[in-house]
Amino acid sequence: MDRVLIRQLKIETVIGIYEWEKKIHQNLLIDLDMAWDNKPAADSDDYQYALCYETVSNRLTALITEKPIELIETVAEMIASCLMDEFDVPWVKVTVMKPGAVPGVAAVGVEIERGYC
Repeated sequence: MDRVLIRQLKIETVIGIYEWEKKIHQNLLIDLDMAWDNKPAADSDDYQYALCYETVSNRLTALITEKPIELIETVAEMIASCLMDEFDVPWVKVTVMKPGAVPGVAAVGVEIERGYC
């Protein structure tokens, strides 16, 4: 299975359950592994057959910043649904990390896999 990868997509957004978190922007770091048949793009050297990293990154940034979200679990599910519904990605692994969320911990996060390989 071919995969398209995006590592540490940084999205600044309003995220959290505490009242003080709802008044500030915090960073999320997103890692994506997306199943994608890269052979047509590679064989033709034609962009139209590729899964565009920039388009995906821009869409996810818009999605996650359009309204406040409380849970990173929600962020992960929103990302997986978007990729599968809008980009026809058949399988995705999404990791969402929230740096600095817990004192003494570099980051906390969740990881989900959706779809079929």
